[in-house]
Amino acid sequence: MNIRHPHQLRRRAVGAYVATALTLGGLLVGFFRIQVLLGEEHRLKAASNRVRTLPVPAPRGTVYDREGRILADNVPGYQVTILPGPTEEVRATLERMAEHMELSPERIERVLETLQAYGREVVVESDTPFDEVAALEERRADFPGVYIEMRPRRRYALGDAAGHITGYVGEITGEELGSEAFPDSLYEAGMIVGKIGIERQYESLLQGRPGIRHVEFDARGRIVGDFGGAEARAPEPGTDLHLNLDLELQRWVHEIFPDSMSGAVVALDPADGGVLALYSAPGYDPNLFVGGIDDEVWAALSADERKPLYDRAVLGLYAPASTWKLAAAGIALDLGVVTPDEEMPEPCTGSMFYGNRSWGCWDREGHGYNNLAEAIGNSCDVYFYQLGLRVGLSNLLTRANEIGFSQQCGVDLPQESQGVFPDRPEWYRENFGEAYRYGPTEGEALNLAIGQGPNSQTPLKMAQFYVALARDGSAPPPTIARAASGASGWELHLEPEHIDALQHGLRMVTAPGGTAHFGTALEFWDVIGKTGTGQNPLSVRNLAEDHAWFAGMAGPPGERPEIVVVSLIEYGRSGGQVAAPIVAKTADFYLRRKYNIPVDTVQTFREHIMTGPIPRWYRERFPDSDFGRTGAEEAAPNVSGRGGGG
Repeated sequence: MNIRHPHQLRRRAVGAYVATALTLGGLLVGFFRIQVLLGEEHRLKAASNRVRTLPVPAPRGTVYDREGRILADNVPGYQVTILPGPTEEVRATLERMAEHMELSPERIERVLETLQAYGREVVVESDTPFDEVAALEERRADFPGVYIEMRPRRRYALGDAAGHITGYVGEITGEELGSEAFPDSLYEAGMIVGKIGIERQYESLLQGRPGIRHVEFDARGRIVGDFGGAEARAPEPGTDLHLNLDLELQRWVHEIFPDSMSGAVVALDPADGGVLALYSAPGYDPNLFVGGIDDEVWAALSADERKPLYDRAVLGLYAPASTWKLAAAGIALDLGVVTPDEEMPEPCTGSMFYGNRSWGCWDREGHGYNNLAEAIGNSCDVYFYQLGLRVGLSNLLTRANEIGFSQQCGVDLPQESQGVFPDRPEWYRENFGEAYRYGPTEGEALNLAIGQGPNSQTPLKMAQFYVALARDGSAPPPTIARAASGASGWELHLEPEHIDALQHGLRMVTAPGGTAHFGTALEFWDVIGKTGTGQNPLSVRNLAEDHAWFAGMAGPPGERPEIVVVSLIEYGRSGGQVAAPIVAKTADFYLRRKYNIPVDTVQTFREHIMTGPIPRWYRERFPDSDFGRTGAEEAAPNVSGRGGGG
């Protein structure tokens, strides 16, 4: 028996119909909102979980030497990258990866910090060894969100022979990103950029433009493959760079430089100031920095007392000693206060008195009366003391600064030291305080004229100055890249006979009887130059030897010099015995190859008489020397030449 009234049942049925209708209506509205109104948004979210847009780095431009030989190029390498995700999940993935690759806890934290800061993929290792790549690939399912791809890897052909000049690349840092050198519009996290040297100087040229690719992932974060629903963009390789550098000459300098010593060698082309070689010892291998340098290797380089990361050629500042006497001589000729044939009124007796004190010459026996060329050949301090007084302190400061001895050379490198030289008399009071409250006396010109006092220069700067002596008195800025637009040069306003007088003095240094003859006499070429013995804080206290300099030039006999070379050997003591042979051997190697003459490892006269009989070429080139005369072989053991002169 049905106890419900028919109207009541009808009302309940209507209510059920209404509820059902409302429910279906709500579902329809929801479906419409999700599928129609918000459909595009959800499709994008789904696509972003399934498809990622990833950068494809562009190969950096290749760096060539002056003959088209490769200095830096790219080889295939493997890069491991991780995508962003929940921090703990990413941490767990990285810790599992550390079981199969070198991944320190510190590196894991840096990766996590970068992920949190930028919210995008992060390079875990940009230069992963193949065995580590294989281990990760075998366990692909264990590393969701990780992908491995082949990327261009930088390679440096000369290794530690040219580390300072090529520089190296590395991953851009947070501090660099967004800076003036690395604007956000062109750079982003994870990119590989030049850090120092040519790589940094010409970063914008070498970098190229990264491409993009779209990669599809499955629900577990594993790569399915490239996504074809969006257009990829191929990377644009960086522009190639051609240098003035001579790869073989740079390697040769590295081979002949004394292993146990520190210093620098600079070789310039006097025709245009092109840098043929720029060497600093000890050096470092830039290949160690590719993909991130190992912490232990970095610690060893940083703690090394010889400072292999320090570029002595362009950053090292040293008292130029007697190599600077040519600057004093050039300024004096330029100002017309001396003529090439003129002798100073006071002969060199080993010293001279000025200002109630004795100013000594390196040769205590003295040199007597000298003209300019003889004073250069003898490196007579007494002559140059008087020359400095004739020029006057104010004139000496003005002209030396016009030449640029208190400035940079303007070489196309990101770092270069500025020379130390007083720019005006007030400089002394500003830098030395009360000791010069009344200003400097004229006596300061005596020290400056012989390359001592507040005068510190880089080897590169001295090479630039000697380029002017090899030319017409003008010096273009040294340039490493062929297309470099360097700073403006400078000029000594010298007559041709003045240049001849200065070169004649340099020739006396390397002629028979000169301080550098044995280490610079070559079979095919004339080498002329100046020795220098530079004091340093340790040598002043008798705790070390003086620094050894030789600045010179070379070319075919009777013709204009075709290469300028400067060598600086820290604590080398003797410019004639230690620094000069490096200059001669560098010039000989360059010129032999230039004129298609076979290269010989026994090059200088000193090397010949240390390894065998006096060569015939020496007798023909220097017939009036003791060694050139018949029967002079008994003098061969004494090959050091007369000392001093620095």
